[in-house]
Amino acid sequence: MTTHDLSAGGDVLDRVARFAQRAAVAYGCAPASTVSLLNVSENATYLVRDPDQGPCVLRVHRLGYHSQAEIESELAWMDALRAEAGVRTPRVRPAPDGQRVLALPEADGAVRHCVRFEYLPGTEPADDDAGHFAELGEVTARMHRHARQWTRPAWFTRFRWDHETAFGARARWGRWQDGIGVGPSERAVLGRLDDALASRLAAFGTGPERFGLVHADTRLANLLVDGGRVSVIDFDDSGFSWFLYDVGTAVSFFEHQPHVPELVDSWLSGYRRVLSLPAEDEAEIWTFIMFRRLLLVAWIGSHQAADIARELGAGYTRDSCDLAERFLSRGGKE
Repeated sequence: MTTHDLSAGGDVLDRVARFAQRAAVAYGCAPASTVSLLNVSENATYLVRDPDQGPCVLRVHRLGYHSQAEIESELAWMDALRAEAGVRTPRVRPAPDGQRVLALPEADGAVRHCVRFEYLPGTEPADDDAGHFAELGEVTARMHRHARQWTRPAWFTRFRWDHETAFGARARWGRWQDGIGVGPSERAVLGRLDDALASRLAAFGTGPERFGLVHADTRLANLLVDGGRVSVIDFDDSGFSWFLYDVGTAVSFFEHQPHVPELVDSWLSGYRRVLSLPAEDEAEIWTFIMFRRLLLVAWIGSHQAADIARELGAGYTRDSCDLAERFLSRGGKE
């Protein structure tokens, strides 16, 4: 795993804020523009209020997570989804010279990538809104259908989300064993979960009907609802994984809540408006919910500067153990 520098503490966010101000200038924003932090997760995202061009969103990438080619690939799929699949995604607003991804030096010489997007209005749906989960299922199916049919550019490159990259020797978000509050008893329970997931995923396989290009972070925070329009944002983790991983990500951070099975049913109802889902695939949905849950135990441990990581902390690990015990006792079912 590459160290997540935005979680390093100290004055890192002050330095990144100064970088964001310089990046806004490089993108051609007016000198009087203001730059304010929206959130820190995998990257730092800023709202730029430009008195001349209107608001925009500036994403400043963490160091070492993506190459420029990987970022360009993300943007290419977003463009194609908007143009070909009817999925509303934010447009990239390039710099005056036409560049979409800028690589700019920090004061210490480290080079960061950044991207400027149009500002899309909207609010995050509530996590108990079955109607919006149905809508999310439908939008996700349109993305999956497009991914199966799309001829990717020859230079297209994104990483994988499989068991090895999630939990192996070079786990992308760190080891779940290093999660907050993971002691001997938690390690035992989550270790049994890890083994069960490895077995079930190997049996499920990675054939093209089950494994392909996915958003990989379709949680509600990445869905904007504005009147009757729905936008999908933040494709930063998009890559190659099981298509059903996207339903696991849809309930990120609240997988243990009692209303989740109802939300999953709503998601499925929306998904089936576009694509069919074989019964044997549907039977593995909780495998992917638990895959995501274990991955988030690791993420919280390695992203402790993120607001949601501080908020959830060891409690998320405890609830994960309870959920794992239930999953294991029921043979992989909810």
